[in-house]
Amino acid sequence: MSAPVSNPNVGEIAVKSTVLLIAALLCFAPFLFQDVRALEVAARICVFIVLVASYDLLIGYTGIVSFAHTMFFGFGAYGAAILLRQMGPGWDAVILGGLAGVLVSLVVATAIGLLSLRVKAIFFAMITLAAASVALVLASQLSHFTGGEDGITYRAPDLFKPAFKLMTGDDGKVMRIFGVKLNGKLAAYYFVFVTCLILFFVMLRVVGSPLGTVLKAIRENEARAEAIGYRVVAYRTFVFCLSAAIASLAGTVYAVWLKYTGPDTALSFAIMIDILLMVVIGGMGTMWGAVIGAVLMVIAQYYLRDLMGVAADATANIPLLPELLNPDRWLFWLGIIFILLVYFFPKGIVGTITQKGVRG
Repeated sequence: MSAPVSNPNVGEIAVKSTVLLIAALLCFAPFLFQDVRALEVAARICVFIVLVASYDLLIGYTGIVSFAHTMFFGFGAYGAAILLRQMGPGWDAVILGGLAGVLVSLVVATAIGLLSLRVKAIFFAMITLAAASVALVLASQLSHFTGGEDGITYRAPDLFKPAFKLMTGDDGKVMRIFGVKLNGKLAAYYFVFVTCLILFFVMLRVVGSPLGTVLKAIRENEARAEAIGYRVVAYRTFVFCLSAAIASLAGTVYAVWLKYTGPDTALSFAIMIDILLMVVIGGMGTMWGAVIGAVLMVIAQYYLRDLMGVAADATANIPLLPELLNPDRWLFWLGIIFILLVYFFPKGIVGTITQKGVRG
């Protein structure tokens, strides 16, 4: 008798197809969406996919709840920003700033991990929250280095200047492809896209390796993992440091893209809340969930208000509706959407779809 053929997971196929479509759209975003705002949205999505996926290594794969992820993101951003301001717009400043951010992140993550990961989850979460608060206060008060509340404005490497010509025609003017100028702005976007793609593939490799299996075992039953010989604190500390390093690199990339770094863009607790929402919306314990969650959340943040404005104008003759759809109430509707997503997708969009695909 022939062996039974297992049915493919339709949900997983749908999720991976969606992720591939998103990757294609992000890859060709400068040519598909030819306006400054759309390119900003695409770059932010790329950075937040990496940031959310690195956080999912903690909360989704290892069961570690941390509120210090934006702190590591800020270390990378401020490292690049400070050196770009002091050394000038060169690649040496970007590389040294990125390495400095990673080094600081590793030192802090190791100290927090070794000292705190032995305690219960809630106490560790509180310790990371305190550490993040200290970093935010220091960034605001050490204005000589960080620019304080005003932040730091600096220049990126010459390659990323809008006036930089990647390719020129016979007339000396910058060449265009499908109406898009081949200039420094395009180079800056693809620097963000390619770097984030590499970091994401590194994380995919980690969770698909035997290390990923150990992390899942620790998440499911810490005592059993300890009993069969795994040093749980060592593994948790390692993944905490790995997650911190990747978040720091994401911060460096975002700093180069923005050409500005301040508490609101790199260390704000609003960013931490966004990361948590993206992880929950996409689904914990799956890298694909980071992609879905980041895309939906960033697009909602940038375009929900515009969509509500159009809806309010279209329903102007209907009592009460225009007032409810007022663009100033976009956070209210974002909250409603989040509640509905949690209700209908209790394991996140990716987790729920994949589970239903298996049952089907």
